[in-house]
Amino acid sequence: MSAAEAAREGLRQIVGLTGRDPLGITSIEPTDDGWLIGVEVVEDHRIPASTDLLGLYQVELDLAGSLLAYRRTRRYQRGKGD
Repeated sequence: MSAAEAAREGLRQIVGLTGRDPLGITSIEPTDDGWLIGVEVVEDHRIPASTDLLGLYQVELDLAGSLLAYRRTRRYQRGKGD
């Protein structure tokens, strides 16, 4: 599985598991067992959008693209990241 395929699969898995709107892939890293993918999603839409609550999820896939684990690693207000 290529990095691009792993990124798409990680994004698909997070959307399916959380039902949240994805913003995009923030990181992808090969591991001995597969891939570690960072996915940013909108946790809570607010008005104005600049106050949306975002979440950063980490998805772990095996070499075939099957989900091994996922976790939310961070939650923050849009524009108030690192």
